[in-house]
Formats: sequence, structure tokens, C-alpha cells
Amino acid sequence: MSKKVQVQARINGEEVEFLCEPRQSLLEVLRDELGLTGSKEGCNNGNCGACNVIMDGVLVNSCLVLGVEIQGKEITTIEGLAGPEKLHPLQQKFLEYAALQCGICTPGFIVASKALLDKNPHPTEQEVRYWLAGNLCRCTGYDKIVRAVLAAAEVNHEERR
Repeated sequence: MSKKVQVQARINGEEVEFLCEPRQSLLEVLRDELGLTGSKEGCNNGNCGACNVIMDGVLVNSCLVLGVEIQGKEITTIEGLAGPEKLHPLQQKFLEYAALQCGICTPGFIVASKALLDKNPHPTEQEVRYWLAGNLCRCTGYDKIVRAVLAAAEVNHEERR
């Protein structure tokens, strides 16, 4: 058994400190050590996007990042997008556009979409489709997801006026 390493990071706006084994993925740390179960394990090899998080402003697959690598980093998970009183516009539009079904891929799609809108607040349909190409869904179909992201971009645009 490996010796555990102490890690300090900022997750969803809060300073956290935890112990993890050097071999543990960030996904395992989030789910098993910190109780943040919104990020899902789909493929566990970086191909499905179900475990997406934002690390220092960059979209990453948490299954491919070691927990020890987030020392001093800022992480945003699906749990960090909105408070209990109001959904994030992306979450609201995913509901309105029926862009979710079983829920395994949904957190990863929403986090990836947030990363896109942070980088490009007014994406075209083609840009949304390209950006989300790393996310897989077996249930919903991608058109509803793309429409939801474009609608959320419009809400963000109007809120900034």
C-alpha cells in the first residue's frame, strides 16, 4: 500500500485538504474521499467525458488526472456550478430541452459546456458540436444537448446586458 499524500486545493470555491494515494485519480478522490459524486465514471480512460471538471480554467477528464496533481489548483465540478436556490442556466436549459435521460453523461456535458461558454460566450452550433465531441451519450442524442447549450448562451448574453 502506498503512503498517502496530503493535498490542498480549492474545489468549488472552498479550500479543501485531503489525503490520497499517489495512484488515485482525481475522479476517485472527488467521489470516494470528498463525497462529490456528480462526476461520473464512464470509460475511465478519457474517452467519454462523463467525469469532466474544470481545472484552473481548463476542461479536463478527472479520470486522467491524479489527485496529487491538483495541489494548489482550482477545481470546479458539477456541484460547484450553482447554489441550492437557483440552477445554472445550463442546468435549466438541459431540463427545458430534455437534453438528459439516464444522467451518466449529463454532468460531464454541462461542465464541458460551461468551459466552452467561459471561453466563448457566443458559440455557433458548429463550435458547440466540435467542443462537445469528447463527450459521449447513448440515450438522448446530441441535437437536444446542442440546442440547450445554445439557449443557455443566449440567457448568459441577455444577463450580461
